[in-house]
Amino acid sequence: MENILIPQQIPDKENQLVLRRINPPNNQVTLQNNFPESSANFIQEYSSSPGFIKQSESIIKPENKSYKHKPFIEANTTEINLPHLKQECIIPVFSKDNERTIAHQEFIEITQDCISKIFPHHSLEIPEIRVSHQIKGRIPEAIHKNAKDLLDHEKTIYYERMAFIIRIPSITEEIQGNPLELTVGGVRAYNQENLYNKKTMEKFKFFIGFQNLVCCNLCVNSDGYVEDMRVSSYQELQNSILQVLQKYEAERHIFQMKQLPEYSLTEQQFAQLLGKTRLYQHLPKKEKENLQIPELIFNDSQFSTIAKDYYLDKSFCRDSTGNINLWKVYNLFTQANKSSYIDTFLERNVNALSFTESIQKTMVDKSYHWFLS
Repeated sequence: MENILIPQQIPDKENQLVLRRINPPNNQVTLQNNFPESSANFIQEYSSSPGFIKQSESIIKPENKSYKHKPFIEANTTEINLPHLKQECIIPVFSKDNERTIAHQEFIEITQDCISKIFPHHSLEIPEIRVSHQIKGRIPEAIHKNAKDLLDHEKTIYYERMAFIIRIPSITEEIQGNPLELTVGGVRAYNQENLYNKKTMEKFKFFIGFQNLVCCNLCVNSDGYVEDMRVSSYQELQNSILQVLQKYEAERHIFQMKQLPEYSLTEQQFAQLLGKTRLYQHLPKKEKENLQIPELIFNDSQFSTIAKDYYLDKSFCRDSTGNINLWKVYNLFTQANKSSYIDTFLERNVNALSFTESIQKTMVDKSYHWFLS
């Protein structure tokens, strides 16, 4: 029978959490501390029935620094708060049977509840919510009024697209002087639902990853992201979110990102990479498959932003010799991704890491890579 790791609270001046390994047959208890050095800050695993829940927590207290608040996504979005969603927005329905959708605020609140279950000893920050594509309406009593004459209580609104993040400030890491904070969030886009039909499975996007506090860029990998979470009820949505949170391996994600600063591109290589990204958009599909070229789903305007920031970005620009390490390259991509619309934002964020890792791989084993050939 597999051993189970459970957290135990040790009363000391640091109030640190350590692991105790419990052997189910005889309940013998021994201290466990054999985590890889690269993930030393993450030392807690949870156990739960019926399966094992593995999660990580940091015992390092974040430094007392204040960072300029920047939105995690820009594009055409507006920041709102949860009370606005709950008190001032209507809830869309499926028109053929008048069955209501799971509202944006319910998605956020279910996520908050799931995080509290998985991280019961940690406090959460207030959700940061960004919306776009406001859908306006009016109550029946105002049907004949001109738009300019409508009173506030006669207007109805909801937002077609919504993205949110919830930070867990006590779970942190650092890469090249950039503090990272564990972050959970999701996307809901009604334009990807058929609201003109009967109620069907509803689609959500959900992730757990880290946020770079220097620039507020999100760092998401494929293991912490679900692109097509289809559910028909609150309970299904909650179960799906819990499953993602339980399976996410923070240590592995941090280890992936910590390797990136060890590899650098010369100015010539970086210029070649950007040049090939322009060609990639027009490369025939069959040729992409035959050459096994890594997927890249950014657009031309974003590549222009990356080129500009190579010279001008204060945190992630080239060094004095023109070289740029892959951690900075990765952050240039996630920075450019902020111009994406809500419904494509998370896919491109995940793609930024997988693409950067493909560049790293060819620098390790000298394998063929179309973007640097």
